Formats: sequence, C-alpha cells, structure tokens
Amino acid sequence: MPIRTHRGRAAVYRRLWGWPLRSPRHLVTALVVLGALVVLIGFLLPEPPPNRYEGADGRPLAQSERPLPPSTRRPAPPTFSVPQAAPPPTAPDPAGLAVVDAWGRAWVNHPPGTAKQQWLDGLRQYTTDEFLPVMESVEPANVPSTAVTGPPVAVESRRTSMDVRLPTNAGDLSVTVIKTPAGWRVSQYSKVD
Repeated sequence: MPIRTHRGRAAVYRRLWGWPLRSPRHLVTALVVLGALVVLIGFLLPEPPPNRYEGADGRPLAQSERPLPPSTRRPAPPTFSVPQAAPPPTAPDPAGLAVVDAWGRAWVNHPPGTAKQQWLDGLRQYTTDEFLPVMESVEPANVPSTAVTGPPVAVESRRTSMDVRLPTNAGDLSVTVIKTPAGWRVSQYSKVD
C-alpha cells in the first residue's frame, strides 16, 4: 500500500475531492455551486435547432406535412426584374389645366385675417385627400403670392398625371396634378427656383 503524504499533486486532488464530504455544510455548498454552474452553462449554450419534423407548436408533423429531403427539392426559378417603361407622353388635358388654374387662384386667395380653415376649404375640392394634411401645415399668411399672373403651362403630361408650371406674382409654382376617380386633383406643389 502506497504511503500518503500531504505534498504533491495527488494530495491536492484528494483535498479538493474530499472537501465536500467533510461535513453536511460542505456538501450542500458544493451542490449549490454545482447547480449554479449547470444553470450558467445552460444559459450560455446556444438554443438547439428545431426538429425539422416538428411544427412550431412542438407537435410532430404528419408525413404529408414534412419537408422534402434536400435531394428532391427543386431550386426556385430565377426571377428577373425588368424595369417598366414610363407611360408615353400625351397632350395636356384641358380639364387638368383648369383644375391647376382653379387651385392656384384658391391658393393665392388669402386676404389678411383669412382663417386657415377657410383657406383650406377653398383648396379642398381641387386637392387629393392625401395632400390635404400637408396643406394643413401651411399658414396662409406665409404664402407670398397674391395673384396668378398667367395661364398654367404643362411641362410634362401623361395619361394620368401632369406636371404644370403656374406663374404667380411671387414666382412660378410647379404643380403636380393626377387623375383620380373624382377627376383631376392637385397632389403636390413646390416653388420653382
């Protein structure tokens, strides 16, 4: 039988492995530390991949619901994105130009003391529903134009939309008008530099 000493590597190992068995308190402490290590390792390990034969709710999939093996799957055909040509230009629609002219005259009609709601009500019949909330952010007193100084001129015209230049006494406006089920309506405007 070998002689046991208190020196060397084997003695250190004996003391480490024997420590939990020295008293019930040591045993409980060792078990708590071991449990904490197991929980910590459980948190650090990645989630296992889902079983491909189980549904999202964990129930097994029927044979007909199971995915095909990779060897029998056909690759998806390639898709190509072909840019669509812009619609061809058309002659300007006089009805659309008349709406731009009427909208412009309502836009410049804001004598001092005009309430914002009154000004918006004058624009409402010529403006798209989507553009009205943008128009609500405009303060009529900040509109520099007070008169339309010439007829609207179509810069670009398509079957369902037109870009129109509208001259005013404070500079030209670029107005976009689109054809809706209710007729031509202004959908955007900006000041021309």
